[in-house]
Amino acid sequence: MQSRRDFLTTAAVTLGAGGNAQPASVFQSSGGRSLQRTVVIMFDGFGLDYLESSKVPTLRRWQKDGFFKPVKGIMPSVTNSNNTSICCGAFPNVHGITGNSYLDASGREEYMESGNLLLAPTLFEHAAKRGVSSALLSSKKKTVSLLSKGTSLAMTPEEPPAEWVERLGPAPSIYSREINYWLLRAAIYLLRNRPEIGCLYVHTTDYPMHTWAPSAKESQEHVNKIDELLGEAAAAAPDAAFLLTADHGMNHKSRCYDLDKVLAGMGIPIQISISAERDRYMKHHRGFGGTSWVYLKKPADRDKVMAALSSLPGVESVLTRDEAASRYSLYAARIGEVCVFGAKDTVFGEMDQPRTTLPDTYRSHGSTSELNIPLFAYNVKRLPGESYFAHNVDLTRWLYRA
Repeated sequence: MQSRRDFLTTAAVTLGAGGNAQPASVFQSSGGRSLQRTVVIMFDGFGLDYLESSKVPTLRRWQKDGFFKPVKGIMPSVTNSNNTSICCGAFPNVHGITGNSYLDASGREEYMESGNLLLAPTLFEHAAKRGVSSALLSSKKKTVSLLSKGTSLAMTPEEPPAEWVERLGPAPSIYSREINYWLLRAAIYLLRNRPEIGCLYVHTTDYPMHTWAPSAKESQEHVNKIDELLGEAAAAAPDAAFLLTADHGMNHKSRCYDLDKVLAGMGIPIQISISAERDRYMKHHRGFGGTSWVYLKKPADRDKVMAALSSLPGVESVLTRDEAASRYSLYAARIGEVCVFGAKDTVFGEMDQPRTTLPDTYRSHGSTSELNIPLFAYNVKRLPGESYFAHNVDLTRWLYRA
């Protein structure tokens, strides 16, 4: 059987407007063949149900005339681990980002927001080695601090530079759908006015998905507006390849556990439990997510802790550190000694009580139930074959590799 490495270095297909395939080389030739301008869109929270519930004529055209496939995200199904995987073209066991939060070497819970935590090169660093200039635009400033290595331009409307405000007007709040529209207009500006930027990465915010279900009028207005702006972006750069995927889906969650308090009440106190979902955007999700890293006070408590956690309604699986790292390709040094994964309706996080029932409007992610997402490629001159794409990480794994 041909290995993934062998496949990358030997074959690819070209998808034109009609989707016809023909053999082609993935890489720039030694003669210096120019590389196609590429736009990568990481549509945060865009699960398959949001695609299926919306008209999205631009994406339907990309699906018909380009390439489309339902794929899987990676665990935990939270933004930082998936966004980094897409940007680095690698799984967390290679790039080291295992969620939005982790326990650092000093024993403190910290956000995973620093580029110093990256153990693999970004897409932009790969592009720079090929002489390609890159830009990163993200609704969330944490993405800029984490993933901007190798870019010549990195900008977030959460902290917009004065020249961007002059161009596009004041940026909307991070807790709005309008911030995504502002972001896409910034991308369109670059496509029209900065053709020397050969790689553009755009990351939206999933606040609208946390706030509205796919069937809600507000949600459909948001998705359809993004689709309209994607059409404008493609018209602004008819030469460019467009690659789009998501980090995770979104579901209503009905119960939440504070595992520190639950286990203390069972007579098995732990050092700390950390929701892999927890970041600075508490209005999105209150820090609750479907994966929790559990750090023990004593190694001898592991089996008792695992048995106690497995008995909780809504807990899908409880794994040791080594088991979780192996199953989900995680970087073992940045996850708990015990790893807890919730069912579709269950999340974990810090609260005043051991457990609570969540309101009908509460929506979050982080579990295996939010792994189903779309992947699109449109107007791409050289693209690996259909079987190559199984996860969102595969969207960029092949780009700018020598």
